[in-house]
Parts: sequence; structure tokens; C-alpha cells
Amino acid sequence: MSIKIFSILTVLLLFISCKKTQETTPEETEKQQSKNVTEKDISKLKYTEYALDSKTEVIIKDWQEYYQLKDIIDNVKKGDLSFFYDNEDTIQILIKKIKETIPTDIISDGILARLLVLETKLLKLKSLSNLSTTSKQELLNTIEEFLVAFSNVNFQMNKKVEFDNQNIETL
Repeated sequence: MSIKIFSILTVLLLFISCKKTQETTPEETEKQQSKNVTEKDISKLKYTEYALDSKTEVIIKDWQEYYQLKDIIDNVKKGDLSFFYDNEDTIQILIKKIKETIPTDIISDGILARLLVLETKLLKLKSLSNLSTTSKQELLNTIEEFLVAFSNVNFQMNKKVEFDNQNIETL
């Protein structure tokens, strides 16, 4: 009789310990949802966004890598960070191609420096968006830095084209 009771208790203990679903507490669910960045959150960020001048657009119209990066920026502004998940090779190739295919009319040390900063912010955003321990505020700050870096690239390209179009007469 005691063997039957012992075996029943053992089987019962096995069923209890082999629970198939994990219970999530409301705090864990809230924490996961709070990390999701929305378009509304990003629209609240304060930074100066520089658009390309029409003369600059003419010069870079064939620079496909720039427009790929611009598409990524547009998706980030919508709160879509899916590009940064498991895309290590694509990101590295894009960074390399951007540097290699800069139109000769706009290449300068200032633009190369801004592109290096943009690369750094892109990689930082990629790493933080893939971490589960990143807070929403930290992610928003990194997104802001990334958007500012892209805006500074646009600003520098505009300034380069503006400077090149000035006709300075020397006496």
C-alpha cells in the first residue's frame, strides 16, 4: 500500500514540476511593452533636421547607398527598428559601400568625419536595439543621436556644395 501511495505522489510531483507554460507577471509584461518605441515617441525628440538642398540632390542622385540609408532613417522615424535585428552583414556592407561610393563632387574631410560619426551611431543603435536590458529612454536617446548624425551629414553636404558654388574673385 505504501508503494502505491509513493508512486502516485511521485507521478503527481512530476506533473507539477513539468509545467509547460511560464507565468509572466504584470511587471515583466509592462517592462517588455515599455521598450517598444513608437513613432509618437520619436516625434517628441528635439533635434534640428536638415534636408538636402536641390543642388546637393542633383549631385548625389546616383548615390544609391545614401538613399538606402535614408530609407533606414525613415523606418527608424516610424519606430521600426527591425532592420537592426540580425542584420550584421548587411549593415557592415552598407557602411562600406557608403564610404566607397561617395560622389567625387561632395567628398571632403568634413563629410568623411560626419559619416564616421554616423557609422558609430548606427552601430550603437544596432547593439542597443538588440539588447533586452536596454531601457526605452536609453533607446530613444540613441535614436536621437543617430538622427542628429544623419542630419549633420546632410548639413555638411549642403555646406560643401554651397562653398563650391561660391565664385570668389581675387584681386
